[in-house]
Amino acid sequence: MSDGTREENPDFSFIEYFPGAAQMYKGGSTFINKFDADEFGQQRSSNIYYPFASRGDWELGSWLLRSGLSMGAIDVFLSLDLVRKLPLSFCTAKELRGRAELLPGGPCWKVQELRTSHPTKRPVLLYWRDSLELVQSLLNNPGFRNAMDLSPFHLYDSAERLYRVYMEWMSGEDAWSMQSQIPAGATLLGTILSLDKTTISVLTGDRVAHPLLISLANIKMATWLKLSSHAFLLTALLPVPKFVHKNKRMKGVLEARLIHQCLDIVLEPLKQAAKLGYEPRTSSTTLAQLAVVSSTADPNDIEVYFREAQKFRLNGVDKPFWRDIALSCPSKFLTPEVLHHIHKQFGDHDAKWCINALGPAEIDFRFSVLQPITGFRHFKEGISTLKQVTGRTLRDIQRFIVGVIAGGAPRDVVIVVRALMDFRYRIQAYCITDGDIEVIVSALCEFHSHKHSILDTGLCRGKANKPIDNWYIPKLELMQSVAPSIRRVGVSIQWSADLTEHAHIEQIKDPARSSNNNNYDPQICQQLDRLERCRNFDLAMSIKDPAPRRDVVTATTDDRESDDKQSNPHAGLQTMTDYFARSRHLALSSPDTIPLPRRSFSVGPVAFNLAYSPNIRRISVDQAAEEFSLPDLRGALADFLSHEKIRGVDSVHPIGGGPRRAAENTELPFEHIQIWFKLRLQTVEVHTNSVLPAQTIFASPPKGNWQYGRYDSVAMNTDRAKNWPASGLQGHCIVQLRLIMRPLGKAGEPWPWGDCFLSYVQRFDIVPQAGALCDPSTQVHILKRAMRSNGQRLGDVIAVSRIRAYANLIPHFGQCADARLTSFNSFEHCQEFLLNKYFDKNSYYPLSL
Repeated sequence: MSDGTREENPDFSFIEYFPGAAQMYKGGSTFINKFDADEFGQQRSSNIYYPFASRGDWELGSWLLRSGLSMGAIDVFLSLDLVRKLPLSFCTAKELRGRAELLPGGPCWKVQELRTSHPTKRPVLLYWRDSLELVQSLLNNPGFRNAMDLSPFHLYDSAERLYRVYMEWMSGEDAWSMQSQIPAGATLLGTILSLDKTTISVLTGDRVAHPLLISLANIKMATWLKLSSHAFLLTALLPVPKFVHKNKRMKGVLEARLIHQCLDIVLEPLKQAAKLGYEPRTSSTTLAQLAVVSSTADPNDIEVYFREAQKFRLNGVDKPFWRDIALSCPSKFLTPEVLHHIHKQFGDHDAKWCINALGPAEIDFRFSVLQPITGFRHFKEGISTLKQVTGRTLRDIQRFIVGVIAGGAPRDVVIVVRALMDFRYRIQAYCITDGDIEVIVSALCEFHSHKHSILDTGLCRGKANKPIDNWYIPKLELMQSVAPSIRRVGVSIQWSADLTEHAHIEQIKDPARSSNNNNYDPQICQQLDRLERCRNFDLAMSIKDPAPRRDVVTATTDDRESDDKQSNPHAGLQTMTDYFARSRHLALSSPDTIPLPRRSFSVGPVAFNLAYSPNIRRISVDQAAEEFSLPDLRGALADFLSHEKIRGVDSVHPIGGGPRRAAENTELPFEHIQIWFKLRLQTVEVHTNSVLPAQTIFASPPKGNWQYGRYDSVAMNTDRAKNWPASGLQGHCIVQLRLIMRPLGKAGEPWPWGDCFLSYVQRFDIVPQAGALCDPSTQVHILKRAMRSNGQRLGDVIAVSRIRAYANLIPHFGQCADARLTSFNSFEHCQEFLLNKYFDKNSYYPLSL
């Protein structure tokens, strides 16, 4: 693979690897070699679980160490009579921690007191570990064995190599360029550093930690984006001192200098490893400017030095940590970051423009009357008064903002917001081609072509709500670097701080809770050291003793979705059911061992799940028609059966393909049905085919506040030759799901659909827009309900298995929303809707075709 070979790939037609990269050599120590070289290796020759007495002893100890219980709670547990009868090697929490500290460890923690040029209120202590040893431990981790790219490569969408495809860091231009600058056969390792402050104490104490995390960019994105992979390791806890200085801004300069001083110390081993006999060739612009500043001002006179540095728009740091790192240049390694540069930019600017355009009362009302969606935030109080907005909240606002402001904001303003939304969604893809980059650049150009409308209407406002007449917005300027960055270092989504923000919970907040709430840093390091020893020991035992074992982890985190700085860090912990796997298991099971019909089944990229027990176990067709307000239900069922009889059970049924043929009193081969009020619909990610969390789809009758019932909309397949999502709306239509049912055949009569779930759906039609299918400002489809000539809504019966995706609709509010609307009736009272492609990225791509 490292000799410049060109390979075919099932996902991409052509791959070219860098010639001569990543040569393999014999020798070196593996993870198990290092594990066995531990000082207690001899004792483990007779008991591999030493210093624990047995496997059971280790499993209980490991669970207690990771449980988050305090030492007092562990002591109480171990003092229970039932537990005391167990043959354990420890009787107290202190003994348990002592045994954990005898396990083979990783890189050791060090502490160093730093001298500063200006006084601080407390001593400045840096807790850190050798960064090179951490990189080596990541390389040695058996869990990453088949999850690393060691040679740069170029991906193309075809053998003709017309378009490049960008994914991992190794697929970008920078990795290829760097590989060409190091000795032949050498392996290029890219390090990822994440540095951000996080609060330890809640409400009281004002205690803050400043963790530095490290990982390898060589680890495949699908692996290190999973929280459970532990691909990010805590490298250092940087000090957070309080400097004694009268000038507040100079305190900031001193803090910035201290950060670079700490990074110099922590990264020194990596710098030395990078200097293997060749001179670095990096951009010297910033260093040249610093040389000019240092020639005119003494760095120790920080106020004078800062004034000179500001002439070059520098922050006053005289010795940046990256100055002597080989092949490093801030213009390349400071990559655009999705959470702060994209989502926070939306909250700081786009959302405020929209609030100013419609007015707080109008935009809040529109958000409040949107129909609630299970699993997503409903803004029942609007968005104008939100405080402490997290990244997840900003994503939820982005899902609806374009549809909400449509018709109410000036046309050019809508285009500005929509163009930036297109930009955001496109750059968050896990796979981007040269053609996609052209679309990204085009979206940004469209924003620039219409952005004058924001200033012209006075929507950009600053302090005291005063209009701003310029575009000096750094986060908007950073957008210009996104497209070049994708070509250099791969897709932007891999550099999102979502993962590292969440890692702060596991590596800082949780260990802090096990402390005595005093002098946090050393206790965090000690707890992390114990947990790391436990993980390594678990990994080694899984290799040495491969017998089946129970996982000691008590909760599974959904790796697809993380959040930043949540007030309750455990709120995001949830298990995700894989209905595809369940469907495969049921399909392979003997019919005598499972309940029939199967409630979980899959069709292509869609999995379905219905509750074992229906909400209505038995009801007549006519009663169901009355309860669900479907007067033509019997006729629709008869037409469905007639179509089946003529064209076969495998044919695709049309929805409203003509007038109702069957009479309302047509006799059916069954008289009763079972009804479900909801189903779970699960799909896969459009680029990676990874399984996504299931979406709950409702079709429930009137009850309580839902006086008209609660009915969601879906994309339904109407042409077997077309596939979702590749075909988009071609061969598909948007329908409202009104009934989920299973016919109960009459005794003694053959019924071909006895094991099939059917649905009654009502169709929406696309409203043409000036010769186009999409509205020119929002670039989404406008829908209206399809009606029969007699004034009834056009609906038909179709198999549940033809559903392909959830479809989010937003009422077309117009200039001013109807004050009679509520979140319970807006879907029934409105006549036109916007097919919201911005609901999620899996909707965005097929609905953009």
